[in-house]
Amino acid sequence: MIYSRIAATGAYLPERVLTNAELEKLVDTTDEWIRTRTGIERRHIAAAGETTVDLAERAARRALDAAGVAPGEVDFIAFGTTTPDLIFPNCGVLLQERLGCYGVPAFSLETACSGFMYALSIADKYVRCGDAKRALVVGAETLSRITDWKDRATAVLFADGAGAVVLEPAAAPGVLSTHLHADGRHQELLYCGSGVSKGLSLSPAITMAGKEVFKIAVSKLGSVVDETLSANGLERGALDWLVPHQANIRIIQATATKLAMPMERVIVTVQDHGNTSAASVPLALDVGVRDGRIKRGDLLLLEAFGGGFTWGSALVRY
Repeated sequence: MIYSRIAATGAYLPERVLTNAELEKLVDTTDEWIRTRTGIERRHIAAAGETTVDLAERAARRALDAAGVAPGEVDFIAFGTTTPDLIFPNCGVLLQERLGCYGVPAFSLETACSGFMYALSIADKYVRCGDAKRALVVGAETLSRITDWKDRATAVLFADGAGAVVLEPAAAPGVLSTHLHADGRHQELLYCGSGVSKGLSLSPAITMAGKEVFKIAVSKLGSVVDETLSANGLERGALDWLVPHQANIRIIQATATKLAMPMERVIVTVQDHGNTSAASVPLALDVGVRDGRIKRGDLLLLEAFGGGFTWGSALVRY
């Protein structure tokens, strides 16, 4: 029986840091308001000309270096993003060209903040069935490109970054299970209203009904937590770490409460990089691995919720 395991992680944040104090000059808000309601203190913004694939390449190379895998050994790329460089070729193909692993499957998928979870689930299955031996899973975003910096509801939240993991075959389960869901009935609550067939806008922007999104996110993440534990015959106390989507500290706290987990067992990075959508879970995972909190053998629950709505989880033995 073949399983997949996370061999290594990598992440990258742009150099430019935008603080809450700076945002006070752009929109009607305060540092206290932002911290209290979101937990965010600062976020990273891509430089002019710096693209989603630029960020992804840096994160991917760091993951590959940590795994001891040469770029040319990668034989599968799954890339979650909402902010692609081009309409086509897709970001997976663009990253493949950078890495030099030509001819292997490479694609990007768009499920908003759940993009990394969907990409991880697909890559895990390719490794399990023997069709991939070195899979690169990426979540990367340049959300600053679609943020309305005059809209207080969204300007304080979204930012840029990239995270990546390398999956490899293993004799024992690493990725124990993944659980994916979507519900298009709520699409009007969180969306970016521009596209090819409906007409491209020169200034597309994220639109969000914050209170409604919060309620549904807490409910759906709670249910997927129960689903994940039930599918694996586990009690809440079995988990070592929660690695959540870094959207809002209150949503993170609500999920931790559902698991009866103290916040000391939750990887929280939202204060440092805000909501980076598909990048946020691998960014948080990389922080926990590199600072030594997450150790080999630890049992992790990864989860995310995004526009659409989409949501998903993964139970991982690191």
